[in-house]
Amino acid sequence: MITDRLPRNNRLLLQYRQSESLTSVDLPPHPGFSHLAQIIESVMREGTPAEVGHACADFLAAAASFYAVSAPEVRALAARPLRVREGGSQTELFGDYSLADARIRIWTRTAVRKHVTSFGTFLSTLCHEFCHHLDCRKFGFKRSPHTRGFYERAALLYHHARGTPAKRLFWIEAPGGRWRIDWGRMNSVQRTADQILRFSSRSYSGK
Repeated sequence: MITDRLPRNNRLLLQYRQSESLTSVDLPPHPGFSHLAQIIESVMREGTPAEVGHACADFLAAAASFYAVSAPEVRALAARPLRVREGGSQTELFGDYSLADARIRIWTRTAVRKHVTSFGTFLSTLCHEFCHHLDCRKFGFKRSPHTRGFYERAALLYHHARGTPAKRLFWIEAPGGRWRIDWGRMNSVQRTADQILRFSSRSYSGK
């Protein structure tokens, strides 16, 4: 994950700064919201893209109702499209959000092998695209830039929906005023937390 470049337009730069500083967001009531996420996971195992789309629509409708915004349209599609860049490198498109008509598209299978997308990746993408919707419909951003604050908000919503502990994001400054996730530090912190948890479990059990 890497942030967008700083915009040159003063108005967009102000909104970028506002998004950057907005690192938290209120979260929907947990039991019902998490249950809707679990339904998506269940449907993904054997359902069609259309059925997955209906489950996603229910999840987004609940989120939109909590935030008092209109629900975005959502389309769940099959295999991810490949984007070919100059030089021949390829990237897969996991999902996108249309600012013009508040529509989310999300893909349910990998681009090459057509495997079902892992639920964690799928739900993370859905929450990411919904946060673009919140930026435009609740926070009033003309555009929805990828800032550190945006990624923090999307991560909070994802972990809340998944029912997993939220993780602190660590950042490294990149050229052009951008920031990227420090995965090395993230993984190191996670390994330390896992070791502490295992040690505590052994101590509690007397082993």
